[in-house]
Amino acid sequence: MSARDLYQELILDHARSPQNFGALEQATAHSHRENISCGDTIDLYLLVEHDRIVDVRFEGQGCALSTASASMMTEAIKGKSLSEVQQLTDHFRTYISGEADTLDEALEDFEAFQGVRQLPARVKCVTLPWVTLADLLTQKPD
Repeated sequence: MSARDLYQELILDHARSPQNFGALEQATAHSHRENISCGDTIDLYLLVEHDRIVDVRFEGQGCALSTASASMMTEAIKGKSLSEVQQLTDHFRTYISGEADTLDEALEDFEAFQGVRQLPARVKCVTLPWVTLADLLTQKPD
Protein backbone atom coordinates (compact mmCIF):
# COMPACT_ATOMS: atom_id res chain seq x y z
CA MET A 1 0.00 0.00 0.00
CA SER A 2 1.42 3.39 -0.97
CA ALA A 3 1.74 6.37 1.36
CA ARG A 4 -0.98 8.12 -0.64
CA ASP A 5 -3.35 5.18 -0.07
CA LEU A 6 -2.56 5.20 3.64
CA TYR A 7 -3.21 8.95 3.83
CA GLN A 8 -6.53 8.58 2.00
CA GLU A 9 -7.54 5.78 4.37
CA LEU A 10 -6.62 7.90 7.40
CA ILE A 11 -8.79 10.78 6.14
CA LEU A 12 -11.69 8.45 5.35
CA ASP A 13 -11.44 6.75 8.76
CA HIS A 14 -11.70 10.11 10.54
CA ALA A 15 -14.48 11.29 8.24
CA ARG A 16 -16.55 8.14 8.82
CA SER A 17 -15.91 7.91 12.56
CA PRO A 18 -14.88 11.33 13.81
CA GLN A 19 -13.23 11.50 17.21
CA ASN A 20 -14.47 13.97 19.83
CA PHE A 21 -17.71 14.62 17.94
CA GLY A 22 -20.62 16.15 19.84
CA ALA A 23 -21.42 19.08 22.10
CA LEU A 24 -19.43 19.77 25.25
CA GLU A 25 -21.84 20.91 27.95
CA GLN A 26 -19.19 22.29 30.32
CA ALA A 27 -17.22 24.15 27.61
CA THR A 28 -15.42 27.30 28.70
CA ALA A 29 -15.17 28.51 25.08
CA HIS A 30 -17.21 27.99 21.93
CA SER A 31 -16.96 29.26 18.36
CA HIS A 32 -19.05 28.70 15.24
CA ARG A 33 -17.66 29.06 11.72
CA GLU A 34 -18.86 28.42 8.19
CA ASN A 35 -17.06 27.94 4.91
CA ILE A 36 -19.38 29.92 2.68
CA SER A 37 -17.76 28.59 -0.49
CA CYS A 38 -18.86 25.00 0.19
CA GLY A 39 -21.32 25.06 3.08
CA ASP A 40 -19.16 23.30 5.70
CA THR A 41 -20.00 24.35 9.26
CA ILE A 42 -18.32 23.70 12.58
CA ASP A 43 -18.97 24.42 16.22
CA LEU A 44 -15.85 23.95 18.31
CA TYR A 45 -15.98 23.62 22.09
CA LEU A 46 -13.06 23.80 24.50
CA LEU A 47 -12.84 23.05 28.19
CA VAL A 48 -9.78 24.92 29.42
CA GLU A 49 -8.42 24.65 32.95
CA HIS A 50 -5.18 26.28 34.09
CA ASP A 51 -4.22 27.23 30.49
CA ARG A 52 -4.56 23.61 29.32
CA ILE A 53 -7.15 22.08 27.01
CA VAL A 54 -8.73 19.43 29.19
CA ASP A 55 -11.39 18.49 26.64
CA VAL A 56 -12.35 19.47 23.11
CA ARG A 57 -15.35 18.52 21.00
CA PHE A 58 -16.85 19.59 17.70
CA GLU A 59 -20.15 19.45 15.87
CA GLY A 60 -21.10 20.40 12.37
CA GLN A 61 -21.57 19.26 8.84
CA GLY A 62 -18.90 19.15 6.24
CA CYS A 63 -17.07 17.25 3.60
CA ALA A 64 -14.71 14.39 4.41
CA LEU A 65 -11.71 16.75 4.48
CA SER A 66 -13.29 19.18 6.92
CA THR A 67 -14.59 16.44 9.23
CA ALA A 68 -11.31 14.51 9.19
CA SER A 69 -9.31 17.67 9.86
CA ALA A 70 -11.54 18.55 12.84
CA SER A 71 -11.33 15.02 14.22
CA MET A 72 -7.56 14.85 13.88
CA MET A 73 -7.12 18.38 15.26
CA THR A 74 -9.10 17.59 18.40
CA GLU A 75 -6.92 14.56 19.03
CA ALA A 76 -3.74 16.60 18.49
CA ILE A 77 -4.64 19.42 20.89
CA LYS A 78 -6.30 17.61 23.79
CA GLY A 79 -4.16 17.87 26.91
CA LYS A 80 -1.88 20.55 25.48
CA SER A 81 -1.29 24.02 26.90
CA LEU A 82 -2.78 27.01 25.10
CA SER A 83 0.70 28.17 24.06
CA GLU A 84 1.49 24.72 22.61
CA VAL A 85 -1.82 24.75 20.73
CA GLN A 86 -1.08 28.22 19.36
CA GLN A 87 2.27 26.97 18.05
CA LEU A 88 0.62 23.92 16.43
CA THR A 89 -2.03 26.15 14.86
CA ASP A 90 0.61 28.47 13.42
CA HIS A 91 2.69 25.54 12.19
CA PHE A 92 -0.28 23.85 10.53
CA ARG A 93 -1.24 27.11 8.78
CA THR A 94 2.24 27.52 7.31
CA TYR A 95 2.30 23.87 6.22
CA ILE A 96 -1.10 23.73 4.54
CA SER A 97 -0.50 27.07 2.79
CA GLY A 98 2.74 25.70 1.33
CA GLU A 99 5.00 28.05 3.30
CA ALA A 100 6.59 25.10 5.13
CA ASP A 101 7.42 21.64 3.81
CA THR A 102 7.55 19.79 7.11
CA LEU A 103 5.22 19.39 10.05
CA ASP A 104 5.73 19.44 13.78
CA GLU A 105 6.02 15.87 15.10
CA ALA A 106 2.71 16.31 16.96
CA LEU A 107 1.03 16.93 13.60
CA GLU A 108 2.70 14.25 11.48
CA ASP A 109 -0.64 12.61 10.61
CA PHE A 110 -1.63 15.85 8.88
CA GLU A 111 0.77 14.96 6.07
CA ALA A 112 -2.34 13.14 4.85
CA PHE A 113 -3.52 16.54 3.61
CA GLN A 114 -0.36 17.26 1.62
CA GLY A 115 -2.11 16.85 -1.74
CA VAL A 116 -4.73 19.42 -0.78
CA ARG A 117 -2.14 22.20 -0.67
CA GLN A 118 -2.42 22.66 -4.44
CA LEU A 119 -6.22 23.00 -4.29
CA PRO A 120 -7.12 26.38 -2.71
CA ALA A 121 -10.85 25.63 -2.46
CA ARG A 122 -10.11 22.40 -0.58
CA VAL A 123 -7.52 24.09 1.66
CA LYS A 124 -10.44 26.10 3.08
CA CYS A 125 -12.16 22.84 4.02
CA VAL A 126 -9.11 21.51 5.83
CA THR A 127 -8.38 24.79 7.61
CA LEU A 128 -11.95 25.50 8.80
CA PRO A 129 -11.45 23.72 12.15
CA TRP A 130 -8.08 25.41 12.63
CA VAL A 131 -9.46 28.89 11.88
CA THR A 132 -12.22 28.21 14.40
CA LEU A 133 -9.61 27.12 16.93
CA ALA A 134 -7.60 30.30 16.28
CA ASP A 135 -10.76 32.31 17.09
CA LEU A 136 -11.02 30.54 20.42
CA LEU A 137 -7.35 31.06 21.24
CA THR A 138 -7.75 34.81 20.80
CA GLN A 139 -10.71 34.73 23.22
CA LYS A 140 -8.31 33.49 25.94
CA PRO A 141 -10.76 31.20 27.73
CA ASP A 142 -10.44 30.83 31.51
